[in-house]
Amino acid sequence: MEVHESPGLYQPLLLVVLGVHVVRDRADPELSVVAIWCSFAMSSRKKVLLKVIILGESGVGKTSLMNQYVNKKFSNQYKATIGADFLTKEVMVDDRLVTMQIWDTAGQERFQSLGVAFYRGADCCVLVFDVTVPGSFKALESWRDEFLIQASPRDPENFPFVVIGNKVDLDNRGVSTKRAQGWCQSKNGIPYFETSAKEALNVEQAFQTVAKNALAQETDVELYNEFPDQIKLTNEQKPRSQGCC
Repeated sequence: MEVHESPGLYQPLLLVVLGVHVVRDRADPELSVVAIWCSFAMSSRKKVLLKVIILGESGVGKTSLMNQYVNKKFSNQYKATIGADFLTKEVMVDDRLVTMQIWDTAGQERFQSLGVAFYRGADCCVLVFDVTVPGSFKALESWRDEFLIQASPRDPENFPFVVIGNKVDLDNRGVSTKRAQGWCQSKNGIPYFETSAKEALNVEQAFQTVAKNALAQETDVELYNEFPDQIKLTNEQKPRSQGCC
């Protein structure tokens, strides 16, 4: 969009730029252009798109955690995820609008070869185990290593992980809090949460940490505007055609 000025006496001109009203002063056009752009920048709130991958053995509650966080729902009926699925949720984190794209992946070994297609471009990885199944906790090591190989993050040593010990509402616990925390500390201090998708315990807190840690990797997230890419404001006058008359 171009705004051209015609010569004349000093008078304010009211512009409407995508709903932002700016009084433009013809006496100082450069300053007014800056004012318009500042107002536009303040009004065009940016979104942050975060891709989150949930990994872990089959049956640990990955789908239940995602559904509890996004839809506030829980189902006792278990249905294994085939391949991968995802849900999105918009949240505010540190005064920024964040769109979380949460990928729920299959825990069965026969689907692990699909990992590279889903892991690439991830901003955070959530490792989930069942506190009543020690084998699911032992598998976290291989899940983490496989993710780093397939996703190939630019800074693998500092890539944000979050570990969730799920199903703490059950009595027959097989993995202690101390053991899980010790493993997380040995992996560069991964944040650890104990949750119950069924009772919505610590689910919100865990995913808030996921979003915050992913946002810390500013260069790895995609920023995009809600509005068109550019608006061109110029003071150039159209060249006058030269005739012979």
